[in-house]
Amino acid sequence: MKKYTDLLAPLNLIYYEYDMRTNTLYVDTKHLSSYYSMELVSITNLLQLHKIDYIIDVDKNVILTSDVSFIARLKRSMYSLYTNFKNKNKNIYILSDKKVKFAKNLPMLEIKLIYKEIDYTLYDALIFTSKNALWAVDQLNHEWRNKPAYVLSAQTAKALKEHKGQLRFTGKSNYGNSFALEIAPLLQGKKVLYLGALEVASDLIPILNANGVICDEEPIYETVCKSYAQKVVLPKNATIIFSSPSTIKCFFQNAHWDESYKAVAIGDTTAKSFPAYITPYIAEKTSLESCVRKALEIS
Repeated sequence: MKKYTDLLAPLNLIYYEYDMRTNTLYVDTKHLSSYYSMELVSITNLLQLHKIDYIIDVDKNVILTSDVSFIARLKRSMYSLYTNFKNKNKNIYILSDKKVKFAKNLPMLEIKLIYKEIDYTLYDALIFTSKNALWAVDQLNHEWRNKPAYVLSAQTAKALKEHKGQLRFTGKSNYGNSFALEIAPLLQGKKVLYLGALEVASDLIPILNANGVICDEEPIYETVCKSYAQKVVLPKNATIIFSSPSTIKCFFQNAHWDESYKAVAIGDTTAKSFPAYITPYIAEKTSLESCVRKALEIS
């Protein structure tokens, strides 16, 4: 429900993601429990303050429900065990190395570092829109960690914290142009550095510069298609998750599409990049976890 979305917004959650369809806050447990347990405390405190009933299931997800009886909790636990068993052998494929429960990995992209020296003392803040940029910048040196960072999404924020960066702001829209408008008032009059890919899909930099932010750009990595020795053949009725237009391009360089396959797109931009004969399902949120939930729903 939208009222819950609005209520939870000030918490700036990174490890928990609210799904309006199931009225559940799903947790990403692929990170340190100390990170998501802090968010769990914040969530439960907020729900108790507003007298909203909830159940925490065996996977640490938070289900917003008015029925919090022992029987209801038992049913939820049994249902979680049943769904875990039912879904563990599903043929759901993520075209990256990101581990998500119930999905298999089939990486289609390779990240190549662009070596360079960067003087971070020239900048007041750094901007990141992908976890790949954080991997790349950390390979160059660790000086970037001394600067406050503004990141596009919760997924990028998780990567930033893993690399010990200083998280200052996490975007809400998950789209480059909208993100630029979110952070422009916060960075007005400051000199900032965008660290990203060789090819930038959005107009983030010109939007910032047009709104009173002095924004430089340094490409620190490039994305290329992974090349498999033989054409990849997936099982019939497989569900394939595409997280960017690049993954679509690289998939078709390495595999043939079977009419029994289903496609899940992480967002509208990716969905529009499919060939006309494929109509993808679109995840509710722009995260791989949400994509997997959609894949489970349709499989």
